[in-house]
Amino acid sequence: MTRVKLDRIDRQILSDLQADGRMTNVALSQRAGISPPPCLRRVRALENAGYIRGYHADINPEILGFGVTVFAQVGLSSQAEADLEAFEALVAQWLEVSECHMLAGETDFLLKIFAEDW
Repeated sequence: MTRVKLDRIDRQILSDLQADGRMTNVALSQRAGISPPPCLRRVRALENAGYIRGYHADINPEILGFGVTVFAQVGLSSQAEADLEAFEALVAQWLEVSECHMLAGETDFLLKIFAEDW
């Protein structure tokens, strides 16, 4: 990955795409104050440099029947690398868990969980 030095325009592009990843290049270029071809080149450079990892849909969990969102703190009895990796692999199999973050401190992991009800 080639590192890109971010300027005001790059930061504007990143902000706009974060708010609306489906924004057209024409709309994006207008908001950034540049023409579409250099805007597209900048977006591609930001993607290639790893600043943009992908584009995602923001799914409404309530429409899918998940009315409860829970954040759970998990502490493990062992922080050995193999145990941390085993826990991450186990959590990846749980469909209700949408996010799993490793933390420093008392809590080892923070899980974001969607459930139908309590």
